[in-house]
Amino acid sequence: MAWRRLPLLAGAAVALAAGITGGLALLIEAMPAPASFTEHHGPLMALGFLGTLIALERAVALRRPWGYAAPALAAAGAVALAAGAEQTGRLALTAAGGWLVGVYLALLGRRRSRETFLQLGGALAWPAAGLLWLAGRPVAELAVWFAAFLVLTIAAERLELAHVVFLRPAAWAGLLAATAVVGAGAVVSLLAPAAGARTAGAGMVAVAGWLAFHDVARRTVRGSGLPRYAAVCLLAGYGWLAMAGALWSITGLASGRYLYDAALHALFLGFVMSMVFGHAPVILPAVLRVRLPYRPVLYAPLAALHAAVGLRVAGDLAAAAVVRTLGGVLAAVALLLFAGCAFALTRSGRARVAPPRGPVGAPQPPRGPRASWRPRANPGVVVGCLLTAAAVVVAVTGVSAPPTVTATGSRTVDVTLSGMRVRPAVIEAPVGTVLTLRVTNADAQRHDLRLATGERTPMLASGQSSTLRLRPLGEAVDGWCTVAGHRAAGMTLRITPTGSAAATRPDQGTGHDGHGSPAAAQPDAPARLDLAAPMSPGWTPYDAALKPAPGGTEHRVEIRADDTVVQEVAPGVRQRVWTFNGTMPGPVLRGKVGDVFTVTFVNDGSMGHGIDFHAGANAPDGPMRTIQPGERLTYRFRAEFAGAWLYHCSTMPMTQHIANGMYGAVIIDPPDLPDVGREYLLVQGELYLGEPGSQAQVAKIRQGDPDGWMFNGTAAGYDHAPLTATAGERVRIWAVAAGPGTGTALHVVGAPFDTVYTEGAYRLRAGDPGGAQVLDLAPAQGGFVELVFPEPGTYPVVDHTMHQAEAGAHGLVKVSAPQDD
Repeated sequence: MAWRRLPLLAGAAVALAAGITGGLALLIEAMPAPASFTEHHGPLMALGFLGTLIALERAVALRRPWGYAAPALAAAGAVALAAGAEQTGRLALTAAGGWLVGVYLALLGRRRSRETFLQLGGALAWPAAGLLWLAGRPVAELAVWFAAFLVLTIAAERLELAHVVFLRPAAWAGLLAATAVVGAGAVVSLLAPAAGARTAGAGMVAVAGWLAFHDVARRTVRGSGLPRYAAVCLLAGYGWLAMAGALWSITGLASGRYLYDAALHALFLGFVMSMVFGHAPVILPAVLRVRLPYRPVLYAPLAALHAAVGLRVAGDLAAAAVVRTLGGVLAAVALLLFAGCAFALTRSGRARVAPPRGPVGAPQPPRGPRASWRPRANPGVVVGCLLTAAAVVVAVTGVSAPPTVTATGSRTVDVTLSGMRVRPAVIEAPVGTVLTLRVTNADAQRHDLRLATGERTPMLASGQSSTLRLRPLGEAVDGWCTVAGHRAAGMTLRITPTGSAAATRPDQGTGHDGHGSPAAAQPDAPARLDLAAPMSPGWTPYDAALKPAPGGTEHRVEIRADDTVVQEVAPGVRQRVWTFNGTMPGPVLRGKVGDVFTVTFVNDGSMGHGIDFHAGANAPDGPMRTIQPGERLTYRFRAEFAGAWLYHCSTMPMTQHIANGMYGAVIIDPPDLPDVGREYLLVQGELYLGEPGSQAQVAKIRQGDPDGWMFNGTAAGYDHAPLTATAGERVRIWAVAAGPGTGTALHVVGAPFDTVYTEGAYRLRAGDPGGAQVLDLAPAQGGFVELVFPEPGTYPVVDHTMHQAEAGAHGLVKVSAPQDD
């Protein structure tokens, strides 16, 4: 019976209410909201609200009681997520996606069709996203999977309408190919998030073009009444789908906060919600047995929706905070206005005639004799649904909010963000005090401040300020900067009632990392790397062969920062790293004493980055400053001294930026450096497994407890792809210790060094009576050794700090016999 579906719709309504509230709180700094609403805004809308509706509609179509488990799990997961029970919510939402796959398989058992197969493909993206979420992937990397789920599902719904216009096989194939590109983008995003988003974006543009050309809405828009209204919804939505696809293709969802925001909302708000508005007159009667008659007033929320999306996207593209906030508020108004119109129209629908069950926008068949039907529910079910949703939202908010406390006074505190610290780190005040925090960013990079009670500042550039007004103080409140890794690095605040037992060290947070995800959700690092395991198929080692210094005295280089690259850091172990030009270590710069390097530094990442060349002599204020996503600067230095130099990211906390891969080498040849048979470069770095910036990973970095050590970005990589040499050939091995906390004692087993050059000076030259066994380098130091391999064989090259060698600072040199001339 229809009334049994009310709790499921109530769960969807909770997700919608929590998602809207969280979205507004992200835009309006003074708006309080539970942290669970803001942190899970995306999943609440994509899976909690839309997922529940889609699963419920499919369960109704299946007409089997077990099918309702999918929307029930989705609704329960949404409520749990909104209530702050994150792990429970993730599990339930993931299970809902898996159950929906089962529903589609059952529907395919009844009738095989292209559209149902396509819906099944979209449904598979839901549990895939859930499993990745449970494995610790940040929500930002799941957006492509959410998009695949919704775009494929909606395209399949529209594909049903193709029967009206008798499409040729080639046209069917066109849509299937376009949607396949969207799905491929989700798969590609597993290894390369930016490339996956770009691929999916290209598919979205193709899907939008196909739908705009083939959908029957192109004809029915010239009609009147409901068919015309539905067609307007559909065609406007296709326009936003094309816009979203273009933004995804251009940005890869990795070009800064505003472009990321524009790309997401063009799709999920402009396209998807327009589809919801257009399909509601058919879905609501099918689900609740309540007629939603068409009236021209439905154009009011539709117009508000598209005006809101236009403002939101324009504000994002122009980085105009006021405009994007206005768009966000208007979008919330549009959604609420549509709900109000739907409620009013169901009450005004006196003629209870079952609506035709056909695709939205299709020409309606001629009506026969008026067939009345006895509804199993009346407009009261809508009232009950709304009241139930309101009650649950109140309950959820009550769970998340602190107990009511009577205000006893007020106090204003100046809070400064700088140097990876919040100052003061602890604020004490009597119970009932209404605190006003005047937050100022005194740092060169951007920061914000979020409180566990929901209050938050916008992202503040250097010198910017914002004010937070808190509720009367009743219990301890944690605060932190949400930029990746900053909370774990120590940017935390603790507000505690005077004398409260809740007062603890300010670095004891509530278990969230910089992205707002529980640290417990981060994948546990293996206790011991299996360095003998095979490398993954397709892995290629970092090329250690060092090319000679290029000619000329001026060198122009472009270096791009990217914090979305996924790289194999040990045999079979892949994780996200922060890179220069997409590799760890970054590109090698080589020249001679007196050469001038002009470096164009571009930040393609999602957070602030800088760059520091140890080989240059420059005041750090300008060229080494942190630049924000999308910005660039020119770094120019003259190499006055020879040596093997380190360069690295200069943004705090530098330990994290270096440990996650943002380092490289500059080689400046000593005068009259003789030619040798081969030259190699080994940059040794520490390996810290886990999501960059997570509490668990940063704790290891701060303790100086790496999971392993690497030569050129992969632990034991040159065991699997050995370097090569020829017996009797002189080989020069350059080395740089990137750290950030440990150096190296470079040693080649079986071949002593006859030349050692360290930190700009020779310590040993060929022809001297002595020899050397180790090139010892502290963190950030560099140099080279030369040796001649005495005979063919396999020679290990290791860090003779043996526990570091056994944890990955180990490689091989395969030496062959010389070829006869």
